[in-house]
Amino acid sequence: MKYAVPTPLDYFATLVAQDQGLNLLEAAISLAQDDHPQLDVQAVLAHVDGLARRLRERIAQDAAPAQRLRLLTHFFHGELGFAGNLNNYYAADNSHVHRVLETRRGLPITLAVLLLELAEQAGLRAAGVAFPGHFLVKCKIGLGEAVIDPFTGESLSPSRLDERLALYRQGSGLPDDLELPLEFFLRAATPRQILARMLRNLKEVHRVAEDWTRLLAVQQRLVVLLPGDPAERRDRGLVLASLGAFAAAAEDLSFYLAERPDAADAPNLRARLALLLDQARPPLQ
Repeated sequence: MKYAVPTPLDYFATLVAQDQGLNLLEAAISLAQDDHPQLDVQAVLAHVDGLARRLRERIAQDAAPAQRLRLLTHFFHGELGFAGNLNNYYAADNSHVHRVLETRRGLPITLAVLLLELAEQAGLRAAGVAFPGHFLVKCKIGLGEAVIDPFTGESLSPSRLDERLALYRQGSGLPDDLELPLEFFLRAATPRQILARMLRNLKEVHRVAEDWTRLLAVQQRLVVLLPGDPAERRDRGLVLASLGAFAAAAEDLSFYLAERPDAADAPNLRARLALLLDQARPPLQ
């Protein structure tokens, strides 16, 4: 009897089916399978476990959290040399965990995924922080928290974080009355939120390059990851339309319009949907 081999998307869907037990590192590694279909996810997990073992050998059982964090950042950034990829920031490989392990260069969020795994295995209570424009990691230290920039390993004080937030607010043009306290931006991100941010980074890379085939693969994952987000169905429909899959595109846009009939883009999308339905009709014989 022949068994069907699960596709990369099937595998990803299994990994993210439920929030409880969602393995962030494994799911994050699997994102690269669209570009690297022969990638052995389990081998990459074993590689990270090997790094974690090397780190644990340096940590005394009675080491305090502050000491564990110092050893972690020295190991990750100092000894292993992980850092941000400033020379080729927008390369897709910066979002691929296995390539970041090979090159020691990546985006803040990809570096953070590795740092979070090593922190957990080093006995630290760590979480990702979806800070505007630059993903961060925070660790519980005593009664407080240390906030780490995964790009550099630098510990960021509240004043430094305020400065970064002020720059973001200036660049985004947010009005003053919408300003929220710093603590709002330091909330822990869930694994699902982290994966969504990683995928949206890839989404933007492929959108700018107008690489519709690779963009569709990313969009498929976003729909699986965020089934309750109609905007991702809309965006998949637009990519499908660009690839000439008019019937499938019409289905996605119809779903979005049913869920968001009063959205600002609804009038334009209704016109687009009518055109897609016309294009999807079989020709007269």
